[in-house]
Amino acid sequence: MNVRVKFLGGAGTVTGSKYLLEIDGAKILIDCGLFQGEKELRLRNWDEFPLDPAEIDAVVLTHAHIDHSGYLPKLVKKGYNKSIYCTHPTAALTEILLMDSAKLQEEEANYAAKKGYSKHAAPQPLYNTDDAQNVLPKLESIEFNQPINILDRVKINFLNAGHILGASILEVYLEGSTQTKKLTFSGDLGRMEDPILYPPHLCTETDILFIESTYGDRSNPSDHIKEALKEVVLKTVERSGCLLIPAFAVGRTQLITNLIKSLQEKNEIPMLPIYIDSPMAINTTNLYRKFEAFHQLKDTDNDPSNHSAFDAQNIHYYKAQSSSLVLNTIRKGAIIISASGMCTGGRILHHMYHRLKRKNDSILFVGYQPPGTRGRKILDGEPTVKIFGEVVKVECHVESIDGLSAHADKDELHKWLLNFKSKPKNTFIIHGEKKSSEALKYFIDRDLKWNSVIPEYLKGYTLFENI
Repeated sequence: MNVRVKFLGGAGTVTGSKYLLEIDGAKILIDCGLFQGEKELRLRNWDEFPLDPAEIDAVVLTHAHIDHSGYLPKLVKKGYNKSIYCTHPTAALTEILLMDSAKLQEEEANYAAKKGYSKHAAPQPLYNTDDAQNVLPKLESIEFNQPINILDRVKINFLNAGHILGASILEVYLEGSTQTKKLTFSGDLGRMEDPILYPPHLCTETDILFIESTYGDRSNPSDHIKEALKEVVLKTVERSGCLLIPAFAVGRTQLITNLIKSLQEKNEIPMLPIYIDSPMAINTTNLYRKFEAFHQLKDTDNDPSNHSAFDAQNIHYYKAQSSSLVLNTIRKGAIIISASGMCTGGRILHHMYHRLKRKNDSILFVGYQPPGTRGRKILDGEPTVKIFGEVVKVECHVESIDGLSAHADKDELHKWLLNFKSKPKNTFIIHGEKKSSEALKYFIDRDLKWNSVIPEYLKGYTLFENI
């Protein structure tokens, strides 16, 4: 058995994760993510795929985030017609995220055509809702820690990664003629001490390791979060403004809502109305209710009509577009949580269009903003941003809270790596910007004395020969 890997994404960047395993004549794609962020990266989504998708024998998802699953509709549209393996919550979340991604792309293409700000005469989405719908029958979900054969002599196993609901560390077992080898893909690792999700599984051995490096260069302490959130809310109330929070619909919205609810229950901040204005976030919250065994927030009141961790009289879930528009008329005393968290699309853009100009309002960033996104530009202090083709002044108060990321930070990555009892043959450092990947490589090379490499985009590497 000869084994190679080719990096079709997630190499030298935190986005577009796609790792192609070539095992003799078979091909397995680990993750199938969309490139996001800077235009140079986004344009890769439109490039010709490096191989015929019909040649791929299996796709395996570590989790549902769009930078790991968002290219699936295009892959299926171009000819992929086999199974897509993932955990049960990942399958449910992937359906929500892909349908939303397709809808947003359709809306953006239509709006660009209407406003005439596209360079294309008839702008088209990368894929549409029908394309996304065609992915869903191919999702084949399995339990954590239940190894299954997906191809002859190839077995996979999912372990909890703690990043989002259902996120997994992926083990791939290759049964050679003389020996069995194991590849471990960390996926996106979560926090060791998360108020909602369980900590990532601690692996002890592997032959080849693929390790994410999103926060490989910095610590991201979380002990200050509640106090920082309290301060932002109180300052906004004092100015008689509203607080706008762009938040990822998956994970971050549920965490922020729970933190605000906790502060209100302890009378540390006023009992302001909280508006969850994101159909995707609402659908995701329902999955937290459904997959209660996968997280730590248990329902304590046994009321079948709600879930004590996510429901209260002052929490309002807005699905209808008409309700969303009404929120623009509220001048003070409200907390609005909307998606997308990177301000690249969705209802948050309408809220930003109205509220960035309001000097009494605050916008609070609670997640990583990649270079090139509107959120990053606002955080970097740019005086204007473009929304719907129009230049909008940033006159509201701009706040951010670190430590809320669903990614393991530098110290947690080190702790996870130190749990290995033996040295992998090779370690590939993926899913990170240059600085963070290089910092993690320095630790791996110097402290662990392992063999590591930061792979290049579209480059292939031989893992095993004649095993």
